[in-house]
Amino acid sequence: PKPHLTAKGFQIVVVNYAITHRQDLAFKLAGLNTVISVISGPAQIALIDAAAEAGIRRFAPAEFEGQAALRPQPDALDRGKRAALDRLQQYQTRGMQYTSFVCGILYERFGPGGMVAKGIGLRSGIGAEGDYLIHISQKKAHIPYDANGQPGKISMTSAEDVGKFVAAALDLPQWPPELQMRGDRMNVLRLVNIAEAIRGVQFEKAHYNPQSMESALQLSRASEDIQAQLRTIALIATANGRFDFITSNLNSLVDVTPKRFQAWLQEAWQNQ
Repeated sequence: PKPHLTAKGFQIVVVNYAITHRQDLAFKLAGLNTVISVISGPAQIALIDAAAEAGIRRFAPAEFEGQAALRPQPDALDRGKRAALDRLQQYQTRGMQYTSFVCGILYERFGPGGMVAKGIGLRSGIGAEGDYLIHISQKKAHIPYDANGQPGKISMTSAEDVGKFVAAALDLPQWPPELQMRGDRMNVLRLVNIAEAIRGVQFEKAHYNPQSMESALQLSRASEDIQAQLRTIALIATANGRFDFITSNLNSLVDVTPKRFQAWLQEAWQNQ
């Protein structure tokens, strides 16, 4: 049912992730060396279990954001990621390697229509344009600050470059628990300045300190506005450094030159 993929030579197999179909799923995975997951929740747990049963040597869960160690517990943005890592740690003792591909924020969040326009983050609740930090079409920005009054920092990578990094990582002899990649790193004010320069206009800016973000979160909870809760939680996470990392070990291990954010954003909006 994916003609655009089959036309490129990819083999498409329809599977059922229900626990009652685990043996069938394991059978369809037989003979593979590596599984790279882009699903979450119970379906990913089923995929991990089936991969272990099929003797898969390497597994990459659907992480593709910041470092797991920086996430709070409980985590409203988790979507089953902690459970997946816990399960993989169990299977690691049986010989199955795993790694979390850490890429920070995807550039596509800031493109026309947001990530969902590219088919990414469809179930995240905050994948549309404007759901995170800036809404370029509406010329608006939300800027979170940490307890020291500093604007949050983020590491970022384009989805295309993530694909290149992951493909190159398949040739590494060993996978550590995390492989960090990065196309760019900056604070949120710099991000907004780049967007303003590309569009040639000043954005309407809302500034948030920890107290105002907590107040906004409480208000969204009181009104049972789930999307507003997720947007505010993402702002708090940004201020707390969840999507930032200094070391990008995969950049130095493979021959991939990622595109910088300003060049990517200029290209994304040049015909808009």
